[in-house]
Amino acid sequence: MMRSMYAAVSGLRNHQIRMDVIGNNIANVNTIGFKKSRVTFQDAFTQILRGASRPQGGVGGTNPMQVGLGMVLGSIDTIHTKGNTQTTGNMTDLAIDGEGYFILNSGSGSRVYTRAGAFRFDSEGNFVNPDGLKVQGWYLDETGQRLSGPGGAVDPSAAPTDLILLPSLTKSPPKATAKVVLNGNLDAGTAEGGTFTRSFTVYDKLGNPYTVSIKFTKLGPTTTPPANNPNEWQWEALPAGQTAAAKGVLTFSSDGKLTTVPSTVNVTFDPDGTANSGDECSQTFDFSGITQYADPRGESTISVTQDGYAKGDLEEITVDAAGVVSGSYSNGVSRPLFKVAVATFANPGGLISKGGSLFAVSNNSGEPEISEPGTGRAGAISPSSLEMSNVDLSEEFTDMIVTQRGFQANSRVITVSDEMLQELVNLKR
Repeated sequence: MMRSMYAAVSGLRNHQIRMDVIGNNIANVNTIGFKKSRVTFQDAFTQILRGASRPQGGVGGTNPMQVGLGMVLGSIDTIHTKGNTQTTGNMTDLAIDGEGYFILNSGSGSRVYTRAGAFRFDSEGNFVNPDGLKVQGWYLDETGQRLSGPGGAVDPSAAPTDLILLPSLTKSPPKATAKVVLNGNLDAGTAEGGTFTRSFTVYDKLGNPYTVSIKFTKLGPTTTPPANNPNEWQWEALPAGQTAAAKGVLTFSSDGKLTTVPSTVNVTFDPDGTANSGDECSQTFDFSGITQYADPRGESTISVTQDGYAKGDLEEITVDAAGVVSGSYSNGVSRPLFKVAVATFANPGGLISKGGSLFAVSNNSGEPEISEPGTGRAGAISPSSLEMSNVDLSEEFTDMIVTQRGFQANSRVITVSDEMLQELVNLKR
């Protein structure tokens, strides 16, 4: 009877632990990035009353006689299945669509890992979680290549580091116009000496804008210079405030296609007109996209694109599925800034929970395999989203009922055993 009581006590104690785990799961049903736990039981050692015997002679063998001594905890496992994704509308909220964990700097030099991607930029530009732990990843150059650090050299094998929106990344430096591309059509029906003018803006090395007017004049026998054929146009490019213009002639075939070779011309302007050495702007004008066809409206149409821009300020942050954080600037430039790193583990169940939806490496989790989102086993990034808890309330309520019944049954064993002991004591009366 004492064995039954102690066995029931082990049942009470371990069902209480199971109820603790269920209660924790339910408490965190709305905790982002939370991973539920489960409890498994095992039977304890048994007391052998009689051992087994083998068959011998004319007598068959006998089985052992054993009495169980209760039950023990088998395991408390963390279930790392993916939770549902909820859209938040906040661009820096990130969820991982698949395997992997975000990497955070714990502040003490060690790393912790999380599925809770409620990130933001603090007052100093640090990319952090709600507790201020810094998100880790790689800085990128304008072409998206990894850098050894902010402003460092290209290094495809660079290790992840803390991501900070440095002051240098909040500004887009100006770029001098190097190439001007002209596309469109010069009306073949234009009379000799007829002109068409198109104005556009280009930039010098300091980002100062200046207007350039390019005038196309239909040549002919009486124009200066005279045309060798009726399909020639003279162009003149003149920056505002200057008197010296760059000139050239475009020749078209009888079917309206440009035959001038080369179709590009190098032009040098002096933006301020002072002829100071070093402030000239060299640009390449590309005329290859111009044709000479008859226009039903009798109009010429030329569009101009150029690759320069003025200084810009950061206006918006965006994140894509590859984990690339990009900046959009007031000058129309958009460039990648950095990329978030993702870590995967051979045994995620071996990670140690640190609270705050954070996990740390253990002896049985394996070392983290760090990779870019969407590569290898790492899942892609879902921007403007958060991963919710993977707790299933229907499952937890069912487990709660089973646990309550198990606890209740074990308490009845103690009650009945106590009554039997009471009857035993009453035998002496």
